[in-house]
Amino acid sequence: MVYTMQALQSRIIIPMLSMVAFATMLSPDTAAQTGAWLTPSHDAQHSAVSSVRSQALKTIHWSVPVDLAPPAGEITLHYGSPLVTEANTVIVPVKTGANNFRVEARNGKSGALLWALKTAYRAPAASFTPGLGPTISGNHLFIPDGAGRILARQNPDQAKGSITRLNFYGEQNFLANPAVYQRNVQIDTPLTMDTRGNLYFGFLVLGPTPINLQSGIARIAPDGSGTWVSAATASGDPLISEVAISCAPAVSADGSMLYVAVSDGRSGYLLALNSATLALINRVRLIDPSSGLDAFIFDGSSATPTVGPDGDVYFGVLENPFPSHNDRGWLLHFNQDLSKAKIPGSFGWDDTATIVPASLVSRYHGTSTYLLMTKYNNYAGITTGDGHNRLAILDPNATENDPVISTTSVMNEVMTVLGVTADPNFPNFPGAVREWCINTAAVDPFTKSILANSEDGNLYRWNLTSNSLSQAIKLSSGASEAYTPTVIGSDGTAYAINFAVLNAIGH
Repeated sequence: MVYTMQALQSRIIIPMLSMVAFATMLSPDTAAQTGAWLTPSHDAQHSAVSSVRSQALKTIHWSVPVDLAPPAGEITLHYGSPLVTEANTVIVPVKTGANNFRVEARNGKSGALLWALKTAYRAPAASFTPGLGPTISGNHLFIPDGAGRILARQNPDQAKGSITRLNFYGEQNFLANPAVYQRNVQIDTPLTMDTRGNLYFGFLVLGPTPINLQSGIARIAPDGSGTWVSAATASGDPLISEVAISCAPAVSADGSMLYVAVSDGRSGYLLALNSATLALINRVRLIDPSSGLDAFIFDGSSATPTVGPDGDVYFGVLENPFPSHNDRGWLLHFNQDLSKAKIPGSFGWDDTATIVPASLVSRYHGTSTYLLMTKYNNYAGITTGDGHNRLAILDPNATENDPVISTTSVMNEVMTVLGVTADPNFPNFPGAVREWCINTAAVDPFTKSILANSEDGNLYRWNLTSNSLSQAIKLSSGASEAYTPTVIGSDGTAYAINFAVLNAIGH
């Protein structure tokens, strides 16, 4: 949907009802350093770096379905990331029907159900169905709801907890015409919470509303007050119609900047916004580094921005022309305020880069203080793709010639590891192996390893010292599926989704 500038409002701030009741609800994150995994990719920078040692991958302690009506054949759905509280309660988003969802809270040790809560959230229409993306802050769990509202559930570690609804455009406006907002407003990204207790997410508006809402970015402050800005106004481009579907906003380490991708349904920008006012700080057009054309922002991707310890920002896109880069896309790379494009990575499709402290990689002798881990599939049968699907550790500050398009410079491969299971679908491609099916891996700095899920049905530990897949555990017979998140819980249990089932793995 495209709107003219005349139809857009620059920003609306609507007082919320019962502010005092919400004042302590969105409290700063106090559990991030105690082993909790509070948001997709661990934190608001999407680093995916665990603060506890992961257990050995020896036993599946318990499993639960994350989809009660999975599709036959390829699973083109992005299941929401599990979360883990400091007290070891596992929050599990579950798809219960064609487009219905609930959240379950389970005991981390036994998997026993503590409570379940239905949400009116509906996934937006997309090539790969988006998942439900909750987040935790303080003593509250925040869950996307219908009509663009948020369910705030107190005491997620307890069987009972009060439930409040937050509304970025004003609960009084919703109550004046609930049917219109339920029909026309829906959240289209996972939720992101910064350390100050501010909540951010993208939303779609599918039809007219009495207050002239337009698709864009929402912010709910710790006192419950709501702010929003349309994607078109935020970007300064009237052709921009939405926040990229499934693209969780990211926050700079100091909390001052919010990063989000916006799209006209095909291409668009990465934005740096003032996190308090949602005013534009800078924008950068997302460009294919090889062709110079607009990169594709595909609604089937769940790529989100990653913020490095130095403030650099990374975001994955699809190549244009497609599939000139073997359907690998690119990992675009910018400085903190997006004023400078830096060295891209050679894989970005449906991937959220993870941060790897350089000290974890003994064979690395460069100058970067951190490295990046990304998926590095090279899909068999797509242009020159050979099916040699890998994981990669990349140096964001050193270059090499791209392995597919040699005239383009990309981040240097510090090391890679090849998948181990032959892919029977490609008998004419020697050495072809099953894909790595991760959107975001989990980095364990204590064992100097990375946990990554594969379409062969195994969860693997990539040992960064020996550059070997030193542990593996079979989760399923294997499935062709959308890319999935990997999590390390507060007691070191690993959580991986394979074949529409969440598995809790440990020693």
